[in-house]
Amino acid sequence: MRAGETVMRGKNTLFSAAVILLVLGSPVFAYQQIIDLGTLGGKGSCAYSINDKGQIIGWADYNPNTDSGGSKRACLFDATGGGANISLQSGSLAFGVAQSINNNGQIVGWALSYPGGNEYACLFDPTGGGANKTLVSSSSIASHAYSINDNGQIVGYFKNNSSQDRACIFDPTGNGANKDLGTLGGTQSCAFSVNNNGIIVGSAYLNSTFPYISHACLFDSSGNGANIDLGTLGDNTTAYANAINNNNQIVGYTYKPGLPVNNIHACLFDSSGNIDLGTLGMSGAEATSINDLGQIVGWSMYSNAPPHACLFDPTGQGNNIDLNTLIDQSSGWTLNYAYCINNSGWIVGQGTYNGYARAFLLTPEPATLLFFGLGISLLRRKK
Repeated sequence: MRAGETVMRGKNTLFSAAVILLVLGSPVFAYQQIIDLGTLGGKGSCAYSINDKGQIIGWADYNPNTDSGGSKRACLFDATGGGANISLQSGSLAFGVAQSINNNGQIVGWALSYPGGNEYACLFDPTGGGANKTLVSSSSIASHAYSINDNGQIVGYFKNNSSQDRACIFDPTGNGANKDLGTLGGTQSCAFSVNNNGIIVGSAYLNSTFPYISHACLFDSSGNGANIDLGTLGDNTTAYANAINNNNQIVGYTYKPGLPVNNIHACLFDSSGNIDLGTLGMSGAEATSINDLGQIVGWSMYSNAPPHACLFDPTGQGNNIDLNTLIDQSSGWTLNYAYCINNSGWIVGQGTYNGYARAFLLTPEPATLLFFGLGISLLRRKK
């Protein structure tokens, strides 16, 4: 590319970012670099979480003969794409997923006790040295750890003595003093996210008999059961809160069981009225992550085709952006799922590359980061 073309592309990038910023009321970065995060020797991988230091975790195949997670291990990815990925598990029977990493580099997720056994909540040794810590009294207790905040609070679910899945705060020492967070009146629940304020969200049953109804839930972190029903959208009966940022904004999805996928709605849960975040003109959508700038990512699905990773308009006006339109169309990538966005606008998830499901990192152009700062100054001056 010639120097003149580089300058012109930069100007166009700034202009398009300006338009998007004004339309959405929250910053949107132009993206140019997509990085294949690789595997652990296999063919498939997926990135679930990225912290503000750019550390990325998820799972990766270690068996070169598999491509769909059949031999997946929890993984700390090399964010440069150089392949220096760290397996957080070892051994021929090791199997697991890293779900969340905080800004201190602490990693949680789940591991498998043995083939055909239970998945159990785990605090992983980030060095890959194997000093992983089981967060339940026994690896035979089914459980998942889904989120860890910067204070080291860990949430997820465990199966209680009645074989009911219950949202919980895990004892980080691994001594088993886990706190049952209760439900919304039913039998089961799960906590998916905790922010640095210690506020926990997830889903919980409203009833104890079939057909079960589950709503998005704001949990009472004391464990005293003063949980708050976050509701749904319209006539949808089921909802899940997937993530909460440090400004206490909550995103997830709602749907009506038994209907096609086009009934799934990405949702911003709000006390003044939940906001339908719409789709990409496709048939269904889910919001998976929201950063402290209010940027929301997730996915939206075509009727009979793979989903596309999506940046949602938080106002609910439908100005959603297919992340595939922000990358080089000749890259060979299709970005299917965006699972996490950090406060620098870095996005991780899973896409299709050379026919395989691969973890990706999408980073914004530096020019748009500069523009965002200038844009805020101009808007303040105008006001």
